[in-house]
Amino acid sequence: MKIAQNGLAYFAHETAVIDEGATIGPGSRVWHWAHVSAEAQIGSDCSLGQNVFIGRVKIGNNVKIQNNVSVYDGVVLEDDVFCGPSMVFTNVINPRSHIVRKHEYRPTLVKRGATIGANAVILCGHTIGSFAMIGAGAVVTRDVPSFALMVGNPARRVGWICQCGIRLEAVEGSVQCGSCGSEYEVAHGECHAAKAADESTHKKADHGIH
Repeated sequence: MKIAQNGLAYFAHETAVIDEGATIGPGSRVWHWAHVSAEAQIGSDCSLGQNVFIGRVKIGNNVKIQNNVSVYDGVVLEDDVFCGPSMVFTNVINPRSHIVRKHEYRPTLVKRGATIGANAVILCGHTIGSFAMIGAGAVVTRDVPSFALMVGNPARRVGWICQCGIRLEAVEGSVQCGSCGSEYEVAHGECHAAKAADESTHKKADHGIH
């Protein structure tokens, strides 16, 4: 099923529920039994997998949300974010069934290009930096620096990762990605891009995981 919205088309499976008032950009795909809430803002070329729930949130362009993920109110996903199957966002730090805490939602920001692995948990109120990679099953309890590779419970940084998704072999100083050639500077617990490879190089380094 193709639906025209403001003259721009996106795809929605016949079982998907899209509430009136939601905004979905051109080229996006909404798959089986997904639910997009009113006031949700979804960019272009996004993919929402089976059984995905989207609350009143803002999602950038080219975001991939795999099966069984709920993106609750208070979450912002920038461009090129990848959410692996069954990963979990939260928006209240101390939920109780008998106490309404909708006014206490803590925002979560996932910056451009970050990857969150399958079954990872992101506790609310934190920022995941650009191109960070959260390993499968990790539990994030604090802010994550850009380009950080995080694993475990609670998640800890075990290294740095290139924006193409390959681990960087560096502790401090200058480092170049052995796959795509991007250059980085690592110092004082932070990693910054010094020179990025061009887009065509990154596409060649892409291993087809979307």
